[in-house]
Amino acid sequence: MLDKPAKIQSAIPFDADRLDRLMDEAGIDILCATSKHNVQYLLGGHRAFFFESMDAMGLSRYLPVLVYPKGGRQKTGYFGHRMETYQNENKPFWVSELDTKSSGSLDAMEKAIDYIRRAGCKTGKIAAELSFLPADAAAALRKAFPNSEIEDAVFVLERLRAVKSPAELEQLRTASEGVIDSMLAVIANHAPGATKRELSEALRREETNRGLTFDYCLITAGSSLNRAPSEQKWGEGDILSLDSGGNYHGYIGDLCRMAIHGEPDAELQDLLGEIEDIQRAAMKPIKAGAMGSVIYGAAEPLVKKSKHHNHMHFLAHGMGLVSHEAPRLTASGPVPYDAYDANRPLETGMVVSVETTLQHPQRGFIKLEDTVVVKDKGFDIYGEPGWGWNRGGTRAR
Repeated sequence: MLDKPAKIQSAIPFDADRLDRLMDEAGIDILCATSKHNVQYLLGGHRAFFFESMDAMGLSRYLPVLVYPKGGRQKTGYFGHRMETYQNENKPFWVSELDTKSSGSLDAMEKAIDYIRRAGCKTGKIAAELSFLPADAAAALRKAFPNSEIEDAVFVLERLRAVKSPAELEQLRTASEGVIDSMLAVIANHAPGATKRELSEALRREETNRGLTFDYCLITAGSSLNRAPSEQKWGEGDILSLDSGGNYHGYIGDLCRMAIHGEPDAELQDLLGEIEDIQRAAMKPIKAGAMGSVIYGAAEPLVKKSKHHNHMHFLAHGMGLVSHEAPRLTASGPVPYDAYDANRPLETGMVVSVETTLQHPQRGFIKLEDTVVVKDKGFDIYGEPGWGWNRGGTRAR
C-alpha cells in the first residue's frame, strides 16, 4: 500500500522537480501563491466557482493561499474559502494540508502562517505574489516572519508555466477557435447599422454559447481609432476590427480579425495584405531551439520599410493563463518587462501571440492577431480562419 507522500507525489499536477530547481536557483525556501491563475495551475485546474467573476466579499475579499516548501512537496498546504469545500468534496485537492474555512484575505493568510510555523519549514526567503497580495495579508506575513526576506514570486511561477502541457495546449486551442468562430458569426449576422455596443454584446453571447468566458472586446468601426464599445454604428462601406479575449477554463484566446460592409477597395486590400505578410514573416522562423529574438528579427525590418511605419506597430508576447506571460520577447512593448527570452531558445510548448497593427489616419484601425504554438520543427496556429476582409451581414440579408 502506498504511503501518503507517495500518493501526493503521484498526484502533483505540475513539474515539481522544475519548481524545486527554480526555487533553488532563486534561493527561495517557501513559495506562497495567491493569484487565482497560479493557484489554478498548482492545484491542477481548480477555479473557485463562487469567485469566478468578483473577489469582493463583505468587508474583505477572496484570497487563496497555496504554500509550497522547496523540496518538501509532501508538506504543500492550501488555504481557501469555505465555498471551496464543495469543490474539494467533488474532486479532492492533492495537497497534504487543507483548510477551506476562510472568509477573507487576512483570515486565509493567518491560517497559512500558522501552518508554515507548525510544519517547521525553513523561512529564510519567502516568495509571495506581491501584485496579488492585499495589504492586510502582506502585513501579516511580514509581521509573522520579521527576519525573513520576502520577494516577488512572479518570475519563478512564470518560468514554471512557460512550457504548456498537451492538456493546456488543447484548452488554448479551444479558446482560440471559439473566439474566431464567434467573431465570424457576429460579422456575418449583422447588417449595416449595428452599433459597436450591440456587436460587442453579440460577441459576448457567441463566446458564451461556445463554452468560453468572455473577457473583453476591443472594437473599432469606420475611420475611428476609438476601441471602446459605444453607440457608433458600423455602416455601409465601413471597416470593422474585432479584437477579443475569451478564456476556456482560464486559458486565454486573444485574437483579432477584420471585416467590412461591402467590398474593400484596392488600398484596403493592400493595407491588410501588408499586415498579413508581416504576420507570416514573424511566424516563419518559429521553432524549438530558435532564439526568441528571431520573431522580431523577421517582423521589424518589414515594419521599418513600410511607407506606413509611423502608424504601424508589431508585438509578440506570451500567452496562457495570463496575457503577456513567458516568453518575454521585448522590453519595449505596452506591458513593462525585460526581454528575458529574446536571447534564449524557444521551447516546444511555448505559446506566442503575434500581432501587427496599423492605425491609419484616414482608413482606420487595421490589425491581425494570432496565437502561435512552438513545435519541435516549426509552429502551429490556433484559430487560423478569418484572415483577409470578412464580409459583414452575409447571413443578415
